[in-house]
Amino acid sequence: LISTSLQLRGECSLTGKVAIFTASTDGIGLAAAQALGSRGAHVVVSSRRQANVDKAVALLRSQDIQVTGTTCNVGKGEDREKLIQTALDRCGGIDILVSNAAVNPFFGNTLDSTEEVWDKILSVNVKSAFLLTKLVVPHMEKRGGGNIIFVSSVGAYQPMQPWTWPLLREKTALLGLTKVLAPELAQSNIRVNCVAPGVIKTRFSAALWENEAIVDELKKQLSIKRIGQVEEIGGVVAFLCSEEASYITGETITASGGMGCRL
Repeated sequence: LISTSLQLRGECSLTGKVAIFTASTDGIGLAAAQALGSRGAHVVVSSRRQANVDKAVALLRSQDIQVTGTTCNVGKGEDREKLIQTALDRCGGIDILVSNAAVNPFFGNTLDSTEEVWDKILSVNVKSAFLLTKLVVPHMEKRGGGNIIFVSSVGAYQPMQPWTWPLLREKTALLGLTKVLAPELAQSNIRVNCVAPGVIKTRFSAALWENEAIVDELKKQLSIKRIGQVEEIGGVVAFLCSEEASYITGETITASGGMGCRL
């Protein structure tokens, strides 16, 4: 009876919740939207391109998920405000923010990157996550609380040599942002957590997993000898947003196939 009760609770744990996602029309963002949507949440997905939004919305609706879609370039203030307003207009409030947007305009040695590269990565990967948080908090407070999830990377802890990107240094900032915001927002019943995926098979990380030599080298750093799947990260995000994680805040959950055990 206990097992059945917990199963039913898990399946329905997000019913009535509204979750907004950045960069959520493919990869980890879409998988997170699917995971929360399948548990009853109304998901608001976004991307810079309308065609991508339309495709994701059609897919999620085919899976009987309540979904709203809108374009959003998180680097633009007006787009961030539009994402929030869309959720308010269509869904009546906001309970969950999953900040997944990231850019990586440079692949190579960190010292070879330019100031322009750093400015772009900081603006999209860190600054936008903070500014979106500022926008959603008042609306979560009106609902009696909420959940904020930042998507970082295992590379925030340890560079995946020899593939060091400026991107990974910015991902480290999200770990700190999680720690800083969690105690500040706990009084408003808002939990703040972070997910640090390892190498996951997405379009964003194709430069790694499409190269057999790189994959072979990566596997030496893994306890589970394979590249991760997006659904495995979506499930972690869904757990952190559920009541089963109600005593977890200020934490970063690493899902990397045991990379930390091998480094």
